[in-house]
Amino acid sequence: MDLSVNYLGLKLKNPVIIGASNLVTDIEMLKKLEEAGASAIVYKSLFEEQVNLENLQLNEDMTGYNERNAEMVSLFPHDVYETGPEEFLMHFKDAKKSIGIPLIASLNAVFDDTWYEYAKKLEDAGADALELNFYNNPREFDMEGRAILNEELDVIKGVKKAVNIPVSVKLSPFYTNPLYVFKEMDKRGVDGFVMFNRLFQPDINIETEKMQFPYDLTCGQENRLSLRYAGLLYGNIEADICANSGIYTAEDVVKMILAGANAVQIVSAVYKNGAKQIAKILEDLEIWMANKNYDTIESFRGKLSKKNVRDPYAYRRAQYVDILMKSAEIFKNYPLR
Repeated sequence: MDLSVNYLGLKLKNPVIIGASNLVTDIEMLKKLEEAGASAIVYKSLFEEQVNLENLQLNEDMTGYNERNAEMVSLFPHDVYETGPEEFLMHFKDAKKSIGIPLIASLNAVFDDTWYEYAKKLEDAGADALELNFYNNPREFDMEGRAILNEELDVIKGVKKAVNIPVSVKLSPFYTNPLYVFKEMDKRGVDGFVMFNRLFQPDINIETEKMQFPYDLTCGQENRLSLRYAGLLYGNIEADICANSGIYTAEDVVKMILAGANAVQIVSAVYKNGAKQIAKILEDLEIWMANKNYDTIESFRGKLSKKNVRDPYAYRRAQYVDILMKSAEIFKNYPLR
C-alpha cells in the first residue's frame, strides 16, 4: 500500500502526525516516534508568556545591581537586548537534527510583533512548516467576535509575509460560524487547518475548595466534531485539512480521510499506549486498504465528504432531527433497568 500524503506542501510517508505536546521534548522519544512510523512531528508550542518571562528575567539580571554598586553594572554588556526564549530555540534545533522526518513548529502569541518575530526565528531554527495556535479566551463582554477574527486575519497576513515556509492554523470550534472563519483564512493563503484546538478548562476541587487544572486526555468520541468539519471543508477550500482530538485507531484515521482530511494528529493515543500505537495504526490501515482494494490514501479521501456523499442531509441539522425521532432505538442497546 502507498500510505503517502501531501500536507502543507510536504510529502509525508503516511497521514499520522504527532501533535504538539511535551512528548517531543525528549530526544530519545522523538527517535522512538519516528521509528514507530510517525510521518511528521509538531514540536511543543512556544508561548508568548514564555517570551515575556525570559525578557523579564533578563531585565532583572541587567538592572539588579544598579543601585548597589555602580562598578558591577559594567559586568553586563551594554549591547545585550531582549534575547527571548533562546533555550527553546536551541532545543528545537537539536530536535530537528535528531530526526529525518519533518518537524513543524507551533507558535502561540498575543501581540503582532511577537507572531512575526518568532515565526521568523522558528523558520531560521529549521522548522519545515509553522502551526499558528489561535487560542482566544474571551474575558471582555464588549469585544465583538468580528474584532477577534480581524486580528487573526491580520496575524496570518503578517506571518505569511515574514516567512517562506508553509503556514497552518490550529483553531478552536468556538466561532459563531467556523465555516466563514475557515473561508476567510483560506483567502489569506493559509496552507492548512488543524481541527481543533482542545482548550484546557479549569476545574474545582470541592474538598480543598480551590481551582485545579487537570491534564485530561481525549477520548474516542471527541473526534466527531473534527470529522464533521473535515467533511464540510473538503472540496470547498484550497488549504489542507488535518484532524485531531480523540484519534486512537486506524478506524479513526480511515473515518477522517473518508470525510476529507489529508492527515491526522495524535497525542493522547501515544500517552496511553506508547509509540507502538503508531505502528499498530499503520498496520491496521494497510489491512483495511487491502481489504477494500485501495492502493493509495488519495483514492478514498473525501469519498464521504458533503461534496460526494449521496445523502444531502448527512451533514445537516435534519440528520440530527432524524436521530432524535428514532431515539427510542437506543433502548435496544441500553435497556432500562
